[in-house]
Amino acid sequence: MRNAKEILALVNEALAAIPFTRKPEGLYRPVQYELSLGGKRIRPVMMLMAYELYRDDPQSIMPTALGLETYHNYTLLHDDVMDKADMRRGKPTVHKIWDENTAILSGDSMLVMAYQMMGRADDRHLRAVMDLFTETALEIGEGQQYDMEFETRNDVTEEQYIEMIRLKTSVLLACAMKLGALQADAPESDAAHLYRFGQNIGLAFQLQDDLLDVYGDPKTFGKNIGGDILEGKKTFMLINALRLADSRQRAELERWLEKSDAPAAEKIAAVTALYDQIGVRQLAEQRINEYFDAAFADLEAVALPAERKEPLKDFALSLLGRQV
Repeated sequence: MRNAKEILALVNEALAAIPFTRKPEGLYRPVQYELSLGGKRIRPVMMLMAYELYRDDPQSIMPTALGLETYHNYTLLHDDVMDKADMRRGKPTVHKIWDENTAILSGDSMLVMAYQMMGRADDRHLRAVMDLFTETALEIGEGQQYDMEFETRNDVTEEQYIEMIRLKTSVLLACAMKLGALQADAPESDAAHLYRFGQNIGLAFQLQDDLLDVYGDPKTFGKNIGGDILEGKKTFMLINALRLADSRQRAELERWLEKSDAPAAEKIAAVTALYDQIGVRQLAEQRINEYFDAAFADLEAVALPAERKEPLKDFALSLLGRQV
């Protein structure tokens, strides 16, 4: 079985070979640009690694792996428009290079292309592939809507937040794992375990992002810390700080969150100090460990020799490289 680095090379080679021959160029050049921005290609890599647990010809399902990556990048392109983000992976976003209307239309075309690629699954697996992919795409839209609604709410619970990130982020990793297993004719129980493995890995990674945004090293994290605090974003950290704070701490926390004109460094330091007092760092670390333990319990339950699963396990662990 290939390791993640070898699988990633296959994915990048296949992405670079996608022909962009349709016209007009003004519609498809932004698509090509978005797909060229790089990244770890986690979703297609996980799909192909799940497939390779059972079979050794990952190229045979490459179209569906590319479809998943195209879909993921479509969501990023539209997210950038909605968030009015200027940069993506260190480069200008599509709507900054072109304009918002072009970005929306090119994103729509990416979604159609993703379905076209998914439709290249072999006839025997096509229905199952399309059903799972379509259900996942609907769930991701639902998660995005919850995320938008949470922006104007101060009563978001931890349970609601976990469900939002499950829908918005985790189900696509879960889908990747199960799509690989389905197309490899894995036993149904294995496919279910791999789905839960991907889902719990996704939850752990999102909670880790919440934690690292407050306590991470900017050099390792890849961006400045404190962005969620400055935006007043409803993260695991903030939701639980508001839930666990005493009356004095809550009043102080709310006062800092409302101070939009406060110097950024001062605001980040003040809110972080409150998080320290309340103990949300320890709670986040506990939840992250719980989701990772659950994920690896499901991987352990997959009915294959441990050495066969080792490359997938190593890849999942490597994604934890951004340590606090």
